[in-house]
Amino acid sequence: MKMSLFAAAVAALLATGLAQADTLGKIKESGTASMGVRESSGALSYTLGDGKYAGFHVEICQRVLADIQKKLGLAKMEIKYQPVTSQNRIPLVQNGTVDIECGSTTNNATRQKDVSFAVTTYVEEVRIAVKANSGITSIAQLNGKNVATTTGTTSVQLLRKHERANGVDFKEVFGKDHADSFLLLESGRADAFVMDGQILAGNIAKSKNPADYKIVGEVLSVEPIAIMLRKDDPAFKKAVDDSIEAMMKSGEIAKLYDKWFVRPIPPANTPVGLPASEATKYAWAHPNDKPVEDYAKK
Repeated sequence: MKMSLFAAAVAALLATGLAQADTLGKIKESGTASMGVRESSGALSYTLGDGKYAGFHVEICQRVLADIQKKLGLAKMEIKYQPVTSQNRIPLVQNGTVDIECGSTTNNATRQKDVSFAVTTYVEEVRIAVKANSGITSIAQLNGKNVATTTGTTSVQLLRKHERANGVDFKEVFGKDHADSFLLLESGRADAFVMDGQILAGNIAKSKNPADYKIVGEVLSVEPIAIMLRKDDPAFKKAVDDSIEAMMKSGEIAKLYDKWFVRPIPPANTPVGLPASEATKYAWAHPNDKPVEDYAKK
């Protein structure tokens, strides 16, 4: 009897897992799809308030889901926007709360054990922002300077690696968030701010005098950012990848990139001013879902 109950419990768990893994079936049956979005991931995914979200990845996902709606033959399909954080985004994808996560998630080998990723749509480059009149153009010129970064980010580790490798002796000063770190640069308490390029560009765009700043120096890290999906659901991944690859082939993804990173965007209608990098263009020309570790080998 106990074995029968145990077997039934296992069967129920397996059935639940299978149901979650069949995302297309779930969407077709419910007529809804859940999109994971971020509140403040730069121009990739951000809130406009009142439950509205915008950004490069948000619009890509909206188009992907429109293609899936056609594929499933649904007359109507509701998109439910689910705000996620760095801490809960993976669990919410795993447990079926979120069908497609459209934020700013780095594709890495560790995460690939728990989730899947669509083909890379954005390649992030960690860079240095300085005041335009500072004369600083490289990491070597940070010697003896105060360098700002945001507490809890990987930029701190990158700074330390470069300090050891190049013998550059700088003092780290920490902002509690990205806006605070930029304020350290703006106020002169830091000579440079090291962070993801799109975050630097976004803060510069929102500053009082954007022309007073520039992004310089070597690329400290290259990270593939991709839309995250549940693991072991090849049919859904194929549908998502097919849609994104069609946008890449037609040139539509390049137009969307310019819309969100080059032209003025809401709510302030100021441009981020970050043209697509060569690494991002390469990812569009050669669709792949390789993790960051493969980029580090280059």
